[in-house]
Amino acid sequence: MSIRFDGKVAIVTGAGGGLGRSHALELARRGAKVVVNDLGGDRTGAGGSSDAANKVVEEIKALGGEAIANGSSVTDDEGVANMVKQTMDEWGRIDILINNAGILR
Repeated sequence: MSIRFDGKVAIVTGAGGGLGRSHALELARRGAKVVVNDLGGDRTGAGGSSDAANKVVEEIKALGGEAIANGSSVTDDEGVANMVKQTMDEWGRIDILINNAGILR
């Protein structure tokens, strides 16, 4: 018996690569709608690009899943509030949060 997340909405922070990417893809495979959050900065926190988050969103969509990208920093209260608003505007709920983003500085 496999665990399913059909109809559930998940936010995965730090989901542009590594374990966060794996979590986002697996949640999508199991039916969840996923917000792929990744700041896109380097290991020092510098820079920023939505490319990594967008790539994971495209992977999820290629699997037949639903996903949206978000580039907010989890260190910024306003950015986190906007991520929650984006999720609520898109799907009206949040059921799962995987707080995977690393703060390396």
